Amino acid sequence: MENQRGFKTAGKSIRCKAAVCRNPGKPLLIEEIEVEPPHAWEIRIKILCTSLCHSDITFWEISTGPYAVFPRIFGHEAVGVVESVGEHVEEVEEGDMVVPVFHPNCRECRDCKSQKGNECSIFGKQVTTKMPRDATSRFKGMDGEDLHHFFHVSSFSEYTVVDVVNVVKISPDIPVDKACLLSCGVSTGIGAAWKVADIEEGSTVAIFGLGAVGLAVAEGARLRGASKIIGVDLNEEKFEIGKKFGVTDFINPTGCGEKKVSEVIKEITDGGADYCFECIGLSSLMEDAFHCTRQGWGKTVILGVEKHATPLAIDTYFLLRGRTVAGSLFGGLKPKSDIPMLAQKYINKELNLDGFITHQVSFQDINKAFDLLLQGTCIRCIIWMD
Repeated sequence: MENQRGFKTAGKSIRCKAAVCRNPGKPLLIEEIEVEPPHAWEIRIKILCTSLCHSDITFWEISTGPYAVFPRIFGHEAVGVVESVGEHVEEVEEGDMVVPVFHPNCRECRDCKSQKGNECSIFGKQVTTKMPRDATSRFKGMDGEDLHHFFHVSSFSEYTVVDVVNVVKISPDIPVDKACLLSCGVSTGIGAAWKVADIEEGSTVAIFGLGAVGLAVAEGARLRGASKIIGVDLNEEKFEIGKKFGVTDFINPTGCGEKKVSEVIKEITDGGADYCFECIGLSSLMEDAFHCTRQGWGKTVILGVEKHATPLAIDTYFLLRGRTVAGSLFGGLKPKSDIPMLAQKYINKELNLDGFITHQVSFQDINKAFDLLLQGTCIRCIIWMD
Protein backbone atom coordinates (compact mmCIF):
# COMPACT_ATOMS: atom_id res chain seq x y z
CA MET A 1 0.00 0.00 0.00
CA GLU A 2 1.36 3.41 -1.02
CA ASN A 3 -0.27 6.55 0.29
CA GLN A 4 -0.91 9.73 -1.68
CA ARG A 5 2.35 11.44 -0.70
CA GLY A 6 4.53 8.57 -1.83
CA PHE A 7 5.25 6.68 1.41
CA LYS A 8 5.41 2.97 0.60
CA THR A 9 5.26 1.94 4.22
CA ALA A 10 1.63 2.78 5.00
CA GLY A 11 -0.18 -0.17 6.52
CA LYS A 12 3.05 -2.04 7.23
CA SER A 13 5.31 -2.34 10.22
CA ILE A 14 8.49 -0.29 9.92
CA ARG A 15 11.95 -1.27 11.08
CA CYS A 16 13.95 1.73 12.20
CA LYS A 17 16.44 2.97 14.77
CA ALA A 18 15.47 4.11 18.26
CA ALA A 19 17.38 5.20 21.35
CA VAL A 20 16.19 2.71 23.98
CA CYS A 21 16.63 3.15 27.71
CA ARG A 22 16.98 -0.26 29.34
CA ASN A 23 18.27 0.79 32.74
CA PRO A 24 17.64 3.98 34.73
CA GLY A 25 20.40 6.55 34.53
CA LYS A 26 22.38 4.53 31.98
CA PRO A 27 23.28 5.65 28.44
CA LEU A 28 20.61 5.06 25.81
CA LEU A 29 21.26 2.29 23.30
CA ILE A 30 20.68 2.81 19.57
CA GLU A 31 18.75 -0.30 18.57
CA GLU A 32 16.72 -1.54 15.65
CA ILE A 33 13.06 -1.75 16.56
CA GLU A 34 9.74 -2.41 14.88
CA VAL A 35 7.03 0.26 14.80
CA GLU A 36 3.52 -1.01 14.09
CA PRO A 37 1.09 0.80 11.77
CA PRO A 38 -1.29 3.25 13.44
CA HIS A 39 -4.57 1.89 14.74
CA ALA A 40 -7.83 3.82 14.58
CA TRP A 41 -7.47 7.45 15.75
CA GLU A 42 -3.67 7.16 15.56
CA ILE A 43 -0.92 8.72 13.45
CA ARG A 44 2.52 7.40 12.58
CA ILE A 45 5.14 10.13 12.30
CA LYS A 46 8.60 10.22 10.75
CA ILE A 47 10.55 12.29 13.27
CA LEU A 48 12.75 14.98 11.70
CA CYS A 49 14.35 16.27 14.87
CA THR A 50 13.77 16.07 18.60
CA SER A 51 15.18 17.74 21.71
CA LEU A 52 15.85 16.86 25.31
CA CYS A 53 13.76 18.25 28.17
CA HIS A 54 14.42 18.08 31.92
CA SER A 55 11.33 15.88 32.27
CA ASP A 56 13.12 13.24 30.17
CA ILE A 57 16.05 13.46 32.58
CA THR A 58 13.78 13.17 35.63
CA PHE A 59 12.08 9.98 34.46
CA TRP A 60 15.34 8.57 33.06
CA GLU A 61 16.84 8.78 36.56
CA ILE A 62 13.91 7.18 38.45
CA SER A 63 14.90 3.68 39.57
CA THR A 64 12.00 2.66 41.84
CA GLY A 65 8.26 3.09 42.02
CA PRO A 66 5.47 3.02 39.43
CA TYR A 67 7.23 5.42 37.06
CA ALA A 68 10.40 3.31 36.80
CA VAL A 69 9.31 1.44 33.66
CA PHE A 70 11.87 -0.07 31.29
CA PRO A 71 12.79 -0.71 28.49
CA ARG A 72 11.44 2.60 27.31
CA ILE A 73 11.73 5.10 24.48
CA PHE A 74 11.95 8.62 25.91
CA GLY A 75 11.56 11.97 24.16
CA HIS A 76 8.56 14.29 23.96
CA GLU A 77 9.75 17.46 22.18
CA ALA A 78 9.84 16.90 18.44
CA VAL A 79 8.61 17.72 14.97
CA GLY A 80 7.96 15.37 12.10
CA VAL A 81 6.06 14.44 8.97
CA VAL A 82 2.91 12.31 8.95
CA GLU A 83 3.83 8.98 7.34
CA SER A 84 0.39 7.33 7.63
CA VAL A 85 -2.86 7.63 9.55
CA GLY A 86 -5.33 5.16 11.02
CA GLU A 87 -9.08 5.08 10.57
CA HIS A 88 -11.14 8.12 11.62
CA VAL A 89 -8.19 10.54 11.41
CA GLU A 90 -9.29 13.55 9.39
CA GLU A 91 -7.41 16.60 10.72
CA VAL A 92 -4.03 15.57 9.28
CA GLU A 93 -2.95 13.58 6.27
CA GLU A 94 0.21 11.98 4.93
CA GLY A 95 2.95 14.54 4.34
CA ASP A 96 1.69 17.14 6.81
CA MET A 97 4.21 18.69 9.18
CA VAL A 98 3.18 18.08 12.77
CA VAL A 99 4.29 18.62 16.35
CA PRO A 100 3.52 15.76 18.74
CA VAL A 101 2.66 16.94 22.25
CA PHE A 102 2.35 15.20 25.59
CA HIS A 103 -0.69 17.25 26.66
CA PRO A 104 -3.89 15.90 25.06
CA ASN A 105 -6.46 18.11 23.39
CA CYS A 106 -9.51 16.18 22.16
CA ARG A 107 -11.56 19.36 21.50
CA GLU A 108 -14.77 17.44 22.31
CA CYS A 109 -14.97 17.24 26.11
CA ARG A 110 -16.30 19.92 28.44
CA ASP A 111 -12.80 20.91 29.56
CA CYS A 112 -11.37 21.20 26.05
CA LYS A 113 -14.32 23.38 25.04
CA SER A 114 -13.97 25.62 28.08
CA GLN A 115 -11.82 28.76 28.05
CA LYS A 116 -11.13 28.41 31.79
CA GLY A 117 -8.28 25.91 31.49
CA ASN A 118 -6.50 23.43 29.25
CA GLU A 119 -7.33 20.07 30.81
CA CYS A 120 -8.83 17.24 28.76
CA SER A 121 -11.36 15.32 30.85
CA ILE A 122 -11.28 12.29 28.53
CA PHE A 123 -7.53 11.74 28.07
CA GLY A 124 -5.89 14.17 30.49
CA LYS A 125 -6.03 11.98 33.59
CA GLN A 126 -4.12 9.06 32.09
CA VAL A 127 -0.54 8.33 33.04
CA THR A 128 0.32 5.36 30.86
CA THR A 129 3.32 3.86 29.12
CA LYS A 130 1.09 2.49 26.36
CA MET A 131 -1.25 3.98 23.79
CA PRO A 132 -4.15 5.77 25.50
CA ARG A 133 -7.12 4.05 23.87
CA ASP A 134 -6.24 0.35 23.98
CA ALA A 135 -3.30 0.26 26.44
CA THR A 136 -0.98 -1.56 24.04
CA SER A 137 2.46 -0.62 22.70
CA ARG A 138 3.32 0.20 19.08
CA PHE A 139 7.02 -0.54 19.65
CA LYS A 140 8.71 -3.92 19.70
CA GLY A 141 12.32 -4.94 20.06
CA MET A 142 13.83 -7.38 17.60
CA ASP A 143 13.21 -10.21 20.06
CA GLY A 144 9.50 -9.37 20.15
CA GLU A 145 9.46 -7.63 23.54
CA ASP A 146 7.22 -4.63 24.05
CA LEU A 147 8.98 -1.29 24.48
CA HIS A 148 7.23 1.27 26.66
CA HIS A 149 6.04 4.67 25.45
CA PHE A 150 6.81 7.96 27.21
CA PHE A 151 4.46 10.92 27.63
CA HIS A 152 2.37 9.73 24.66
CA VAL A 153 5.15 10.79 22.24
CA SER A 154 8.41 8.74 22.41
CA SER A 155 10.31 10.89 19.94
CA PHE A 156 13.73 9.24 20.42
CA SER A 157 12.85 7.00 17.49
CA GLU A 158 12.99 7.53 13.75
CA TYR A 159 9.26 6.72 13.66
CA THR A 160 6.67 6.96 16.40
CA VAL A 161 2.91 6.50 16.76
CA VAL A 162 0.75 9.00 18.63
CA ASP A 163 -2.95 9.42 19.23
CA VAL A 164 -4.70 12.13 17.26
CA VAL A 165 -5.35 14.05 20.51
CA ASN A 166 -1.56 14.37 20.93
CA VAL A 167 -0.66 15.89 17.58
CA VAL A 168 -0.81 19.42 16.13
CA LYS A 169 -0.57 20.36 12.47
CA ILE A 170 1.60 23.43 11.91
CA SER A 171 2.71 25.59 9.02
CA PRO A 172 5.61 24.20 6.97
CA ASP A 173 6.95 27.77 6.81
CA ILE A 174 8.51 27.50 10.27
CA PRO A 175 11.97 25.87 10.35
CA VAL A 176 11.73 22.39 11.83
CA ASP A 177 14.24 22.99 14.64
CA LYS A 178 12.19 25.97 15.85
CA ALA A 179 8.94 24.02 15.54
CA CYS A 180 10.47 21.31 17.71
CA LEU A 181 10.77 23.77 20.62
CA LEU A 182 7.02 24.32 20.70
CA SER A 183 6.35 20.73 21.81
CA CYS A 184 6.84 21.39 25.52
CA GLY A 185 9.17 23.73 27.42
CA VAL A 186 9.05 26.95 25.41
CA SER A 187 5.29 26.78 24.94
CA THR A 188 4.86 26.08 28.66
CA GLY A 189 6.77 29.21 29.69
CA ILE A 190 5.18 31.57 27.19
CA GLY A 191 1.74 30.17 27.92
CA ALA A 192 2.21 30.63 31.66
CA ALA A 193 3.04 34.30 31.13
CA TRP A 194 0.12 34.89 28.78
CA LYS A 195 -2.63 32.50 29.83
CA VAL A 196 -2.06 31.73 33.52
CA ALA A 197 -0.62 35.01 34.78
CA ASP A 198 -2.00 37.20 31.99
CA ILE A 199 0.80 39.69 32.53
CA GLU A 200 -0.11 43.32 31.88
CA GLU A 201 2.10 46.08 30.49
CA GLY A 202 4.24 47.66 33.21
CA SER A 203 4.07 44.62 35.50
CA THR A 204 7.02 43.36 37.57
CA VAL A 205 7.98 39.71 37.19
CA ALA A 206 10.40 37.40 39.04
CA ILE A 207 11.43 34.03 37.61
CA PHE A 208 13.04 31.32 39.72
CA GLY A 209 15.18 29.18 37.40
CA LEU A 210 16.39 30.37 33.99
CA GLY A 211 16.27 27.12 32.10
CA ALA A 212 14.25 26.83 28.90
CA VAL A 213 10.91 27.22 30.70
CA GLY A 214 12.07 30.20 32.77
CA LEU A 215 13.56 31.94 29.76
CA ALA A 216 10.33 31.34 27.88
CA VAL A 217 8.43 33.00 30.74
CA ALA A 218 10.79 35.96 30.33
CA GLU A 219 10.10 36.06 26.59
CA GLY A 220 6.37 36.03 27.26
CA ALA A 221 6.71 38.78 29.87
CA ARG A 222 8.86 40.87 27.49
CA LEU A 223 6.25 40.63 24.76
CA ARG A 224 3.56 41.73 27.24
CA GLY A 225 5.59 44.82 28.14
CA ALA A 226 6.67 43.97 31.70
CA SER A 227 8.70 46.80 33.22
CA LYS A 228 11.03 44.57 35.25
CA ILE A 229 11.86 40.91 34.62
CA ILE A 230 14.03 39.53 37.41
CA GLY A 231 15.87 36.25 36.91
CA VAL A 232 16.86 34.18 39.96
CA ASP A 233 19.48 31.51 39.29
CA LEU A 234 22.69 30.11 40.76
CA ASN A 235 24.43 30.28 37.38
CA GLU A 236 25.79 33.80 36.78
CA GLU A 237 26.06 33.12 33.04
CA LYS A 238 22.29 32.95 32.83
CA PHE A 239 22.03 36.73 33.15
CA GLU A 240 23.70 37.39 29.79
CA ILE A 241 21.59 34.65 28.22
CA GLY A 242 18.47 36.02 29.89
CA LYS A 243 18.99 39.52 28.50
CA LYS A 244 18.19 38.14 25.03
CA PHE A 245 14.73 37.25 26.34
CA GLY A 246 14.06 40.46 28.25
CA VAL A 247 15.58 39.79 31.71
CA THR A 248 16.36 43.20 33.21
CA ASP A 249 17.73 42.22 36.64
CA PHE A 250 19.50 39.17 38.01
CA ILE A 251 19.83 37.67 41.49
CA ASN A 252 22.19 34.90 42.51
CA PRO A 253 20.88 33.75 45.93
CA THR A 254 24.43 33.00 47.09
CA GLY A 255 25.41 36.63 46.55
CA CYS A 256 22.71 38.29 48.64
CA GLY A 257 24.74 38.34 51.84
CA GLU A 258 22.50 38.42 54.91
CA LYS A 259 19.46 39.46 52.89
CA LYS A 260 16.80 37.02 51.75
CA VAL A 261 15.96 36.86 48.07
CA SER A 262 12.49 38.12 48.94
CA GLU A 263 13.98 41.25 50.51
CA VAL A 264 16.08 41.97 47.42
CA ILE A 265 13.12 41.49 45.09
CA LYS A 266 10.90 43.73 47.24
CA GLU A 267 13.54 46.45 47.05
CA ILE A 268 13.78 46.15 43.25
CA THR A 269 9.99 46.12 42.77
CA ASP A 270 8.95 48.57 45.51
CA GLY A 271 7.10 46.02 47.64
CA GLY A 272 7.08 42.74 45.75
CA ALA A 273 6.69 41.37 42.25
CA ASP A 274 3.28 41.33 40.63
CA TYR A 275 4.02 37.84 39.31
CA CYS A 276 6.48 35.15 40.38
CA PHE A 277 7.17 31.93 38.48
CA GLU A 278 8.80 28.81 39.97
CA CYS A 279 10.41 26.83 37.16
CA ILE A 280 12.63 24.35 39.01
CA GLY A 281 10.45 22.01 41.04
CA LEU A 282 11.33 22.48 44.73
CA SER A 283 8.67 23.30 47.30
CA SER A 284 11.14 25.49 49.22
CA LEU A 285 11.59 27.67 46.13
CA MET A 286 7.84 27.72 45.57
CA GLU A 287 7.47 29.18 49.07
CA ASP A 288 10.26 31.70 48.37
CA ALA A 289 8.55 32.74 45.15
CA PHE A 290 5.25 33.19 46.98
CA HIS A 291 6.84 35.47 49.58
CA CYS A 292 8.42 37.56 46.81
CA THR A 293 5.02 38.61 45.47
CA ARG A 294 3.27 41.82 46.38
CA GLN A 295 0.78 41.75 49.24
CA GLY A 296 -2.73 42.44 47.96
CA TRP A 297 -2.55 40.94 44.48
CA GLY A 298 0.73 39.10 43.91
CA LYS A 299 0.36 35.87 41.96
CA THR A 300 2.71 32.87 42.07
CA VAL A 301 2.65 30.46 39.13
CA ILE A 302 4.14 27.02 39.74
CA LEU A 303 5.59 25.33 36.65
CA GLY A 304 8.22 23.05 38.19
CA VAL A 305 7.35 19.45 39.07
CA GLU A 306 8.29 18.91 42.74
CA LYS A 307 11.14 16.43 42.66
CA HIS A 308 10.61 14.94 46.13
CA ALA A 309 6.80 15.06 46.45
CA THR A 310 7.24 17.58 49.29
CA PRO A 311 4.02 19.45 50.15
CA LEU A 312 3.82 23.22 49.75
CA ALA A 313 3.29 24.97 53.09
CA ILE A 314 1.88 28.50 52.98
CA ASP A 315 0.60 30.59 55.87
CA THR A 316 -3.08 31.20 55.12
CA TYR A 317 -2.75 34.71 56.55
CA PHE A 318 -0.92 35.76 53.39
CA LEU A 319 -3.63 34.23 51.22
CA LEU A 320 -6.25 36.22 53.12
CA ARG A 321 -4.29 39.36 52.28
CA GLY A 322 -4.77 38.77 48.56
CA ARG A 323 -1.85 36.71 47.31
CA THR A 324 -2.67 33.70 45.13
CA VAL A 325 -0.97 30.55 43.87
CA ALA A 326 -1.72 28.80 40.57
CA GLY A 327 -0.35 25.62 39.07
CA SER A 328 -0.15 24.94 35.38
CA LEU A 329 0.50 22.12 32.93
CA PHE A 330 1.70 23.19 29.49
CA GLY A 331 1.30 26.83 30.48
CA GLY A 332 -2.47 26.78 30.19
CA LEU A 333 -2.22 26.41 26.41
CA LYS A 334 -4.59 24.36 24.28
CA PRO A 335 -2.13 22.66 21.92
CA LYS A 336 -4.23 22.45 18.75
CA SER A 337 -5.06 26.15 18.67
CA ASP A 338 -2.18 27.76 20.55
CA ILE A 339 0.88 26.01 19.08
CA PRO A 340 0.02 27.13 15.52
CA MET A 341 -0.43 30.65 16.92
CA LEU A 342 3.08 30.58 18.45
CA ALA A 343 4.52 29.22 15.21
CA GLN A 344 2.94 32.10 13.29
CA LYS A 345 4.37 34.63 15.74
CA TYR A 346 7.83 33.23 15.03
CA ILE A 347 7.22 33.40 11.28
CA ASN A 348 6.13 37.04 11.76
CA LYS A 349 9.42 37.72 13.61
CA GLU A 350 7.58 38.55 16.84
CA LEU A 351 8.81 35.60 18.92
CA ASN A 352 12.42 34.74 19.74
CA LEU A 353 12.92 30.99 19.39
CA ASP A 354 16.43 31.01 17.94
CA GLY A 355 18.03 31.92 21.26
CA PHE A 356 16.85 28.72 22.95
CA ILE A 357 18.96 26.47 20.72
CA THR A 358 22.47 26.27 22.16
CA HIS A 359 23.62 22.86 20.87
CA GLN A 360 22.94 20.39 18.07
CA VAL A 361 23.93 16.72 17.79
CA SER A 362 23.20 13.78 15.53
CA PHE A 363 20.87 10.99 16.66
CA GLN A 364 23.83 8.66 17.07
CA ASP A 365 25.25 11.09 19.64
CA ILE A 366 22.05 11.46 21.66
CA ASN A 367 23.82 10.68 24.93
CA LYS A 368 25.89 13.85 24.47
CA ALA A 369 22.64 15.80 24.78
CA PHE A 370 22.09 14.21 28.20
CA ASP A 371 25.61 15.17 29.27
CA LEU A 372 25.16 18.77 28.12
CA LEU A 373 21.88 19.22 29.98
CA LEU A 374 23.24 17.62 33.15
CA GLN A 375 26.30 19.89 33.03
CA GLY A 376 24.05 22.95 32.93
CA THR A 377 25.68 24.25 29.74
CA CYS A 378 22.65 23.71 27.52
CA ILE A 379 19.25 25.35 27.15
CA ARG A 380 17.99 23.18 24.31
CA CYS A 381 19.94 20.67 22.23
CA ILE A 382 18.44 19.76 18.87
CA ILE A 383 18.91 16.09 18.01
CA TRP A 384 18.79 15.54 14.25
CA MET A 385 17.44 12.17 13.15
CA ASP A 386 19.03 12.33 9.71
